[in-house]
Amino acid sequence: MPTTRLLRNALWLSLVAGLTGLAQEAVPTLDEIVTRTNLAAYYQGKDGRAQVQMTITDAQGRTRERQMTILRRDDRPEGTDETYCGGQRLYVYFTRPADVNKMAFMVWKHLDRDDDRWLYLPGLDLVKRIAASDKRTSFVGSDFFYEDVSGRRIDDDQHELLGTTETHFRLKHTPKDAASVEFSYYTMEVDRRNYIPTRIEFFDRNGTLYRVYEALEVKDIQGFPTVMKARMSDLRSGGNTVNTYSDVAYDLDIPESIFTERYLRAAPRRYLR
Repeated sequence: MPTTRLLRNALWLSLVAGLTGLAQEAVPTLDEIVTRTNLAAYYQGKDGRAQVQMTITDAQGRTRERQMTILRRDDRPEGTDETYCGGQRLYVYFTRPADVNKMAFMVWKHLDRDDDRWLYLPGLDLVKRIAASDKRTSFVGSDFFYEDVSGRRIDDDQHELLGTTETHFRLKHTPKDAASVEFSYYTMEVDRRNYIPTRIEFFDRNGTLYRVYEALEVKDIQGFPTVMKARMSDLRSGGNTVNTYSDVAYDLDIPESIFTERYLRAAPRRYLR
């Protein structure tokens, strides 16, 4: 083989090895995937607001509607950056239909203990604490659970990378405290481009699939990949709930004082528009 060909082959092999090494270095670790997925799903910007149209459909095709506004504020200590997944506060204000108008739901999300949750019932002028044991129950009659709204803590589960394709990571999450939840594990398809969970499947204690979450539409809002339409399906009942998001905005400087019992009874209308 001529010297020039040997040199060319050596250079080609060197280039391939270099590119392979770069590709291997670029593959994130499991912990990085889990953290970045959590950030993309629940921590875009330092705070945010969205209008939500919820459509609940039962097995017979009958529908019910809910309209609400969701406010979110991250408890980010001084000196931490945008990768910090810490405490968080959520405020959900309902406007339609009439039977839920002025109802409000609030969450204080903690990393070291159970989240605090409150529900304001305007007809009774009653603020009701939602017990930690109720986090895996229906959110206002929909197929989403209370915990689906605020999200699970990373440390609540053991994580496993099941596989990687050109477009997705496939993860498996198993609860550390099996008695605290009704599922045995759940799997997640995560878009490799933006770390948005595109499909989540929940399996019961017999290993049977019974709940499915799907991100139906994702858009870029202020540089943040954002789910604009999502569906939760209950395979046992045959029903599903679709959430359609609009007027999404981030980094609004929503004050911490909004997320208090006072504003459960008196809606902060300036920040709900």
